[in-house]
Amino acid sequence: MNRSLTLVGVLAAFATCAAAQDALAPDGRAYRAQPLTTELFIADPSAHVFDGRIYVYGSHDIQGPPADDQPGKGFVMKDYLVLSMDRISGPVTVHPTALTLSAVPWADRQLWAPDAAFKDERYYLYFPAKDREGVFRIGVATGDRPEGPFTPEPQPILGAYSIDPSVFVDEDGAAYLYVGGIHGGQLQRWASGRYDPAGGDTDLNQPEAASLMPKVARLSDDMLTLAEPMRDAVILNEQGQPLKGGDLDRRFFEAAWLHKYNGLYYLSYSTGDTHFIAYATATTPYGPFTYGGRILLPVQGWTTHHSIVEVEGQWRLFYHDTQLSNRTHLRSAKVVDLHHDADGAIATIDPFVSAP
Repeated sequence: MNRSLTLVGVLAAFATCAAAQDALAPDGRAYRAQPLTTELFIADPSAHVFDGRIYVYGSHDIQGPPADDQPGKGFVMKDYLVLSMDRISGPVTVHPTALTLSAVPWADRQLWAPDAAFKDERYYLYFPAKDREGVFRIGVATGDRPEGPFTPEPQPILGAYSIDPSVFVDEDGAAYLYVGGIHGGQLQRWASGRYDPAGGDTDLNQPEAASLMPKVARLSDDMLTLAEPMRDAVILNEQGQPLKGGDLDRRFFEAAWLHKYNGLYYLSYSTGDTHFIAYATATTPYGPFTYGGRILLPVQGWTTHHSIVEVEGQWRLFYHDTQLSNRTHLRSAKVVDLHHDADGAIATIDPFVSAP
C-alpha cells in the first residue's frame, strides 16, 4: 500500500484501482494484460526466477511532494518492495519493505528503478539514488533472502553512475552491470567522463552525432565493485554505424536490459520520448549491438520500462503502464508472453488489443 498517502488518499487510490481494473483504455482499446497487484504501485519491473519462484523488483511509486530539481521531479520513491509468485497468473505476494531510503548512508532522495542478482548464497539489490549533491549514483545492498531485507553498502559503487542498473549473469558466472539514462538519468552530464552539472537536462543536442549509449562493466567476484571501468555498449544501425542522437525512434534513452537466447545477447531498452521498447543483438555482452526492432509498442503513460526472463519454459516480458491511475508517476507492473521467431527476431507486442 502507498504509505505516503493519507487515509482518505489511500481509500481513494483503492477505489480508483478497483474501478480501473479490467476497464478500457481512454481511447477505447482493451489492455492486453492486467496489473500484477492493485495493493500498491510498482513500476520498472525487474523479474527474476530464484529457487523456482518468480520475484519482481521495481520502483515503488508514491504520491508525494516533488523533488526540487528537473527533470523527473515527480518520481520521489522512498523505498523498495518486492512482489513474488509461484507461477504466472498465480497469487501475488507483496513482501514487507526490502530497503528504505533512510537506511542508505550516502543517498538523499529518489530510489529509482532497481535490479537484483544472486551469487554464492547471497542476494544483491542494485539501485540508483541521488546523493546530497543531486548526482545519481549506483548503490548495492545484500540480503539472505530474495525478498530482502537488504543491507546497503556504506558507499555507492565506485565508478558507476546514472540510473537503471541491471545485472546479467552469463553462463560462465561472469556478471555484467548495465546502467544509464538520459534526461533525468543525467547520462548527458557524464559525456566528458566527469560529472558536469551544466551538462544539460536532455541529451547532447547533436542529432547528427552518435547518440549517448548505455554503459557496461563486468562486476568483481564479490558483486560489490566494478572489475573494470564502464564502457559504452554501442548500438549500431544496419550499416554498422552508431545510432545517431536524432534517431529518436531507435536511440537509447534508458532501461537497458540483457538476456541471452540461442547464444546471442539481446540488449533491450526504452527509447524514452518515442515510447518504444527496442532491442539490438551482439555476440558478446559488451557489444557492439546491432539494432533489431521493437519489442513493445507505446503503453499508456509517458514512461516505459521492462525486463525479459524465461519462466516455466516460456519467455516473458514484464512492463508497466498507468492503467490503474492514468498518472505518469503512479504505474503498475504487468506481464505478457514474448516470442523469438525462428531467425531469432523478437515479435513486436502491442500492449492493447481490440476492445470486445
